[in-house]
Amino acid sequence: MSDVPPTMQLQMLWPEEKTAGIPTLSLPDEYSMRTYRAGDDDEFVQLMQAAGFDGWNHDMLGGALRKALPDGIFLSVHTQTAAMVATAMATHNPTDLHTFGGELGWVAAHPDHRGQRLGLAVCTAVMKRYAAAGYRRIYLQTDDWRLAAIKTYLKLGFVPFLFAPDMEKRWREVCEKLDWIFEIDRWPRC
Repeated sequence: MSDVPPTMQLQMLWPEEKTAGIPTLSLPDEYSMRTYRAGDDDEFVQLMQAAGFDGWNHDMLGGALRKALPDGIFLSVHTQTAAMVATAMATHNPTDLHTFGGELGWVAAHPDHRGQRLGLAVCTAVMKRYAAAGYRRIYLQTDDWRLAAIKTYLKLGFVPFLFAPDMEKRWREVCEKLDWIFEIDRWPRC
């Protein structure tokens, strides 16, 4: 895999042995959880844009909806305003590296609601959905600079996937920035 371009996103894997023990997280009282439903399109696109995914539009949403597992797009809703404030998706997205893979994707939180552990809650809901569907290969992709998201994934139990030659160096830098233990000998490789 030495021909992987350096702009390739980081990847993380869910350890299969942890699938049976995914904890249930409760949301703060002012939030509730539900799945995506018809009519959510405009507000969902607005949430993604507010969370920093500037290029997100209805076409991208359509593509995501085609890959999402049934009841696999989770939303945290602010109960007082009924506004969508966080989301994560369970998508069927096999690749050469992840045959029969499920990808935890499009994790986003509205900036006005960050710090409430909403990202952790929607990610946990996605992981439980994958477990219910029988997925064994669960992965995610992220950018080196999304440190808050990476810390959430690490806390949840994901581990770095060393699938390309530059991954060791990049993960060392991420771990230093996060003050996280660099456990290269315990992380899966291609």
